[in-house]
Amino acid sequence: MTLAPQPTDASPYQSYVYAYPHKTAYGPLPDRPALTTLWAAEPKDALSLYLHVPFCEVRCGFCNLFTRIGAPDGLTTAYLDALERQATTVRAALGDSAGVRFATAAFGGGTPTFLTAAELTRLCDIAEHRMGADLRAVPLSVEASPATATADRLTVLADRGATRLSLGVQSFVDTEARAAVRPQRRADVEAALARIRDAAIPVLNIDLIYGIDGQTDATWLHSLDAALAWHPEELYLYPLYVRPLTGLDRRRPGPDPAWDEQRLRLYRLGRDHLLAHGYVQHSMRMFRRADAPPEGPDDHACQTDGMIGLGCGARSYTAALHYSFDYAVGMHEIRAIIDDYVARPAAGFAHAEYGRRMTPDEARRRHLLQSLLQAEGLAVADYRARFGTDPAEDFGAELNRFAARGWLEPDSTRRLRLTAEGLAHSDAIGPQLFSPAVRAAMAAYESK
Repeated sequence: MTLAPQPTDASPYQSYVYAYPHKTAYGPLPDRPALTTLWAAEPKDALSLYLHVPFCEVRCGFCNLFTRIGAPDGLTTAYLDALERQATTVRAALGDSAGVRFATAAFGGGTPTFLTAAELTRLCDIAEHRMGADLRAVPLSVEASPATATADRLTVLADRGATRLSLGVQSFVDTEARAAVRPQRRADVEAALARIRDAAIPVLNIDLIYGIDGQTDATWLHSLDAALAWHPEELYLYPLYVRPLTGLDRRRPGPDPAWDEQRLRLYRLGRDHLLAHGYVQHSMRMFRRADAPPEGPDDHACQTDGMIGLGCGARSYTAALHYSFDYAVGMHEIRAIIDDYVARPAAGFAHAEYGRRMTPDEARRRHLLQSLLQAEGLAVADYRARFGTDPAEDFGAELNRFAARGWLEPDSTRRLRLTAEGLAHSDAIGPQLFSPAVRAAMAAYESK
């Protein structure tokens, strides 16, 4: 299972590994397996439910998510109609209702709050009445933008049981927001935050980005302090990436060591600032207030199997297969995929079409990756119980390489845990654990 050696001078910002394998490693599934077959033998007593809404009012310059700008008249209704047809088909494929239970739920995108209050009500109805998820009894996380976090939408979400609202702010400095091609005014952001607090959703998360053109230590601290003024239960600090086919794609060709150093410096500054203000680091990106209410699984929950994704940008996980619809970043291709999705009859959702088979080797890599990149690390006993081997047997060369760089804590017999510097280099560590097959598939993927 040993990978080829990686260059030691590579950028610390290679790839954000939030799920493995990445969707660019997925491909058409020639056999188009039936969902009834895929889910027949899967445990279904603690499933995760994800509903994807592929619409935004504007596309940020750094965004490579599956989303389109705006929606012509009738498209959101047609999309919800298709989502309901898909939910009906998927729920039937899961089988006996007595053994099906959802333990978590999330609405993402895109921007779920692009939908009107009435449409959000329907989205919740689909999750509850078609899928059988009790939204008021499980953690429910919803993503929003300042412009769409309106009082009527927030009232719907709070009434239906939302426990976490994640607001994409990125910067409280207007010039930095414009530089990231995210046109917004701080006054509008502050008004949205006030509405969210008034809605009394238990957990507020604020997303911020570092590495924006023109950003300095002082302006970064200014944004952090502006966010801290709202006492958010969570803060996510994201390094800026410039990815193909995004609005910023043409601005930074080739490697940029100075930019890498800027991002590392700002990361450390932000990390230390939050730790000094009573936050606990859970990953390179995630910081949680020490006295925040418990919220269920953290951001590595996607490492578990049993994920049901609904919507044309969602992915689903069984033990043997990860699957989704086709993936694109370009506007023309995204629109074509959405048009195909909304035109499908219920029977068109009964099979998996794009995905990647999960071999025992890939399952090991996924477990190691998603656990190691969390601050609490990987319990060796848990890995041994699940796979019958030790991580050092399966990934000795890679772990030794990380240790030599000072990225692993010395005592790793019971728990593999990254050092503070290891966490800072999470986006370099993750890609080094990709399998050769996944690397080859990602390299062969043609951006569209």
